[in-house]
Amino acid sequence: MKETVDFDVSYPSHRVPMMGRNAVATSQPLAAQAGMRMLQRGGNAVDAAIATAIALTVLEPTGNGIGSDAFAIIWDGKELHGLNASGRAPAAWSPERFAGHSQMPSTGWDAVTVPGAVSAWVTLTERFGTLPLTTLAQPAIEYARDGFPVSSLIGQLWQRGYDKLKNQPGFVECFAPEGRPPRIGELFRNPAQAETLQKIAESNGESFYRGELAEKIAAFAQAHNAALTLEDLKKHRADWVKLLSHPFAGGSVQELPPNGQGIATLIALGILEAWDIGQYAPDSPQWLHLSIEAMKLALVDLERYVTDEDHLEFPANLLLSEGYLKQRAALINPEQAGDFTFGSPQQSGTVYLSTADASGMMVSFIQSNYMGFGSGVVVPGTGISLQNRGAGFSLDPHHPNAVAGNKRPFHTIIPAFALDALGQPLMSFGVMGGPMQAQGHLQLALRIMQHKQNPQAAIDAPRWRVVQGREVVFESTIDRNTLSALRRLGHNVVLEDPLSNYNFGGAQVIVRDPQGFYIAATESRKDGQALVY
Repeated sequence: MKETVDFDVSYPSHRVPMMGRNAVATSQPLAAQAGMRMLQRGGNAVDAAIATAIALTVLEPTGNGIGSDAFAIIWDGKELHGLNASGRAPAAWSPERFAGHSQMPSTGWDAVTVPGAVSAWVTLTERFGTLPLTTLAQPAIEYARDGFPVSSLIGQLWQRGYDKLKNQPGFVECFAPEGRPPRIGELFRNPAQAETLQKIAESNGESFYRGELAEKIAAFAQAHNAALTLEDLKKHRADWVKLLSHPFAGGSVQELPPNGQGIATLIALGILEAWDIGQYAPDSPQWLHLSIEAMKLALVDLERYVTDEDHLEFPANLLLSEGYLKQRAALINPEQAGDFTFGSPQQSGTVYLSTADASGMMVSFIQSNYMGFGSGVVVPGTGISLQNRGAGFSLDPHHPNAVAGNKRPFHTIIPAFALDALGQPLMSFGVMGGPMQAQGHLQLALRIMQHKQNPQAAIDAPRWRVVQGREVVFESTIDRNTLSALRRLGHNVVLEDPLSNYNFGGAQVIVRDPQGFYIAATESRKDGQALVY
């Protein structure tokens, strides 16, 4: 392909939040347009979310696919609903199957659990949608059949994925049919995926879990001595779940319960409430220090306790009890960074999208392969790329998250929602990027709820992420005097360029204004797009 445009050159730019009565915000502009098409056809926020999600499997295969998992939080105009559409391990999985491994595999069939994203599309459409799945899938089918131009970021991630996964079964045939990944600006077509999406839409998902597509998945698994069976696919179900919440800044933050990491955000916010975090100026050394320490405390509890909700050692809400959070808050030294261990509360490469419509419905939705393209396994002739969520299990037989058949692994992907003081919607929000997600939720809640920053400013602000011990990675745009102050407090500070490193994740936010319109914002560091009308 003759290069006609230089995609490597760029200059700093400024992005402002978008405002309107209907909104779609996600990580890929063409996917946002798919959702907006549904709203303009008279569909609601759920219709827009599903159309966007399906389109993202085509347009951003570096983060999600038909074989992904998904979660959602929906405000139906009166109340919130939580959906866990993550899959479970094949029934035949056990610790013995992985004997000799130091950790769970992250590539190949032994990283694949039952894919749940398709069940999310179907379940949400059946309960809340107004347009048929065949209509919602149409933009994605068109993009797959007719092709789409590969954007700069996706092209870079595609090359990384190819270098890592080109030897996995089915990968090159699907994602590098010319013997190489597509170049930036090159049209990429995936006719097999278009045909598969048509079959999923026409059968309302039945083909994927019980029909022709399910049989192809199971047969390919069997050909590679994998444990996944047709029966595993048939038994899959998406579950409606009760949300976890915690008061914060006069409102509340809502997260899905385990097997996801959303509870870590709530733990950290509870600890910061105990420290009256609102008294400190945003981005000040003390504000950052307390936020980092609270997140560190939350993450060690997350690592120790969180697993499939059916396998928890105790109810998850014990980690959010007032007494426990005060005990954890008391461990923070305001003058010195600390190293923390988990507490004991029982004392006696992802895509995110947000949509909203004029009727008041809002959706917070996330789906992911986990690591980039996921396992690298692609079922031949279908365009079905499979996630690697099995890598989220532990091989420690005494850990609550130990691998077992028919069990959901620990998940990093989490949608979020916030309500105001009257229990009405304040915002739908999410941050992509593995372990960054709970930390990103915390930072957005602090900026938007506590300090009333506009959502675009909150997204654009320099982010940080806890790595381990006292190590904290900051985006290189952080103020240098602030960094010096944090180092004096004992933090081991590392800097990364947000434009060349994707470990800080993307973000999308839709804030509901009391006047009845929405303020939408999306990641300016990446390809994200917010559309309103």
